[in-house]
Amino acid sequence: MTLKSSLLFTKSLIFPKTEKNSSARRSIFGALLCIGLSIIPLICVLCVTNGMIEGMTERLIGLSTGHIQAFVAHDIDKTRNYQNFFEFANEMKEQDGIISAFPEVDVNAIGTAGDYRTGVQIRGINPDVFTQNKAFSSLLEIVEGESLDIIGNEAIIGKKMAELLNLHPGDTFRVITTRYVKDNLVPKLTPFKVKAVVSSGYQEMDALWTFIPIESAFASLSLSNANFTIMMETPDAFSPNLTYTKKCLQSDYGEVANFYSWQQVHQSEFENFASTKVMLILIMILIVLVASINICSAIIMLVMERKKEIAILKSIGASPFGITLSFLLTGLTCGTGGVILGLVFGLLLSVNANELVSIIEKIINNIAKIGYFIKGTPLNEVSQIHLMDPAYYIQTIPLEIPFAQIFLICALTILLSLIVSIIPSVKAGREKPLDILRKV
Repeated sequence: MTLKSSLLFTKSLIFPKTEKNSSARRSIFGALLCIGLSIIPLICVLCVTNGMIEGMTERLIGLSTGHIQAFVAHDIDKTRNYQNFFEFANEMKEQDGIISAFPEVDVNAIGTAGDYRTGVQIRGINPDVFTQNKAFSSLLEIVEGESLDIIGNEAIIGKKMAELLNLHPGDTFRVITTRYVKDNLVPKLTPFKVKAVVSSGYQEMDALWTFIPIESAFASLSLSNANFTIMMETPDAFSPNLTYTKKCLQSDYGEVANFYSWQQVHQSEFENFASTKVMLILIMILIVLVASINICSAIIMLVMERKKEIAILKSIGASPFGITLSFLLTGLTCGTGGVILGLVFGLLLSVNANELVSIIEKIINNIAKIGYFIKGTPLNEVSQIHLMDPAYYIQTIPLEIPFAQIFLICALTILLSLIVSIIPSVKAGREKPLDILRKV
């Protein structure tokens, strides 16, 4: 039996000319559909989780620590005033592998306005960071206000803090820090005026941020419990040279500062991201595995329906290998068709993920409003339901298509389809024509 003959028999198995009401044929196309439906969520999970992790990583690195973060010691000449601190940061900038360095003073405090209070993280920064730092200029969105140029007692606050304290640009709030006076711990109140309200789109990270000029931090706040840090950027946050650059800095300035890469500072967050992604992908792969078993069942039914044809072909000289190959190609075609179907629709859904989430949110909120209306609840008291709550997720999913991972998943699915077809295909090739024809 030639390869051409096997291919022609394969075509007749998938697209028969006479048997329109074939249960086996319906099973073949049902298995193809199952493969496609199982691939769609797997593609979506890969794209969405990669995009979410990429977006969170970009914000954690760019807005929080930089590629390398230096923790400078207290009570030394370099942190005695902001001029010395600036000079030390500029000295870091001159080191090999460092392209920018931004000094920062961090103080944990209590923010209060009216009858409301909340914990805040005061970040004393050079206002130039909002224009000179690529992450700050691209990832921080101005929710209220017009400018991020702060001076004196002006402050830029996070969106969540603004909601908690009911603050808007032009309002004044107070920051409560502590200081020692004659060995007694006493509170210190410092007023600030809101210049703008910003958001990074990831509330868990920026909820408590309050940006003030670094000069004001040195002049107005109690810095006994402050962290003096320098956020440094390199050409590539994922470069293998990052560790070498950090070691060089530690070797040169280890007496006055400790240096950490972003992987070290955010190790727990990234382990959590990675484990969540692995679990989701594992679940999706199990679904694909179950769907692939349908191919095996469909091939078995096809063999049972086509026994007469198998007997006739073998009686005129068809080889067992040729028959086996035909059924293997049928299973392979079924798996490949399912992968193509799932790949097309999976990518379409992934590319339009933000629009789909918005549509689903509107539908859910409208259904919820109808339910509350029936119960008699005033609609103005009903809060909006957000599927992408910024307290847990990034509000807008960045598009990230992992082509290498998708190709690997598709190739493995096709291979799996071929593997599950082996046993029924081999049995088909071993069928004895005389035994089959006696039963006809």
